[in-house]
Amino acid sequence: MPSSMPIIIDTDPGQDDAVAILLALASPEIDVLGITAVAGNVPLRLTEKNARKICELAGKPETKVFSGAIRPMVRQLVTAEEVHGKTGLNGPQLAEPTMPLQPQHAVDFIVETLMREESGTVTLCALGPLTNVAQALNREPKIAPRIKQIVLMGGGFFEGGNVTPTAEFNIYVDPHAADVVLKSGVPIVMMPLDCTHKALTTAKRTAAFRNRGTRVCVAVADMLEFFERFDEQKYGTDGGPLHDPCVIAWLLKPELFSGRFCNVTVETASELTMGMTVADWWGVTKRPKNATFMRDIDHEGFFELLIERIGRL
Repeated sequence: MPSSMPIIIDTDPGQDDAVAILLALASPEIDVLGITAVAGNVPLRLTEKNARKICELAGKPETKVFSGAIRPMVRQLVTAEEVHGKTGLNGPQLAEPTMPLQPQHAVDFIVETLMREESGTVTLCALGPLTNVAQALNREPKIAPRIKQIVLMGGGFFEGGNVTPTAEFNIYVDPHAADVVLKSGVPIVMMPLDCTHKALTTAKRTAAFRNRGTRVCVAVADMLEFFERFDEQKYGTDGGPLHDPCVIAWLLKPELFSGRFCNVTVETASELTMGMTVADWWGVTKRPKNATFMRDIDHEGFFELLIERIGRL
């Protein structure tokens, strides 16, 4: 077995995506085989650029970044500039990237990598809408049994939604892709709002990043201060939830999280509840269990991990 965990990060950066990518690139246990960009928080031309900006910020311009799906499988693209700003990475001043975008399409890269690497070794870390992942599964069904696991940020059940009363943004943007992934038979770990809403970037935590004084930590503090203002207004909290880094943190320290293995299905028909993830937490249906649905996080331990790791860059 390789000593480091090979992963592909599928992402739509996003400030919280940026922190997740920085955490992965700062962690020696993780081998980032590639980063695939998808349309989500902002359109694809910005997410593919933002992914490269983050790699350069981390001092890892050799990281391979691929451009993927420009829109969801069935529905029109919904974006979230009101949360993330016009660029998707508002806050810090980051230079335009000089590292190239890889010529290969993200979906082809995902399929090719999973067919090439040893079966059962590669984890897919999905931080945005699941369009690229679902298209890869549809294009080459043979990859499903070869994926070690899919760890994704998405959904919500007890907490409701953050873009509609019932739907979390990533799942809402492409519910049909989420449906493909949840029915794929691949082991799935979900970081829903039920968990991520407990990971708040308080003023004290943002200051801890700023006080590290490194270029990366100051940029993270700038991102968090921009990103959290939307959620602070909405939820009346000190700070906003830091969703996506939970995916990478779980790979590094699974003991920070607790949840339950249960059936999770996604609504794709009703406009009222489109994109709702229905978690059978109490096992009241006969539907097969298909996902570990996280509900709790040791938020102190989570932020200690973030600051310690990202502080290394």
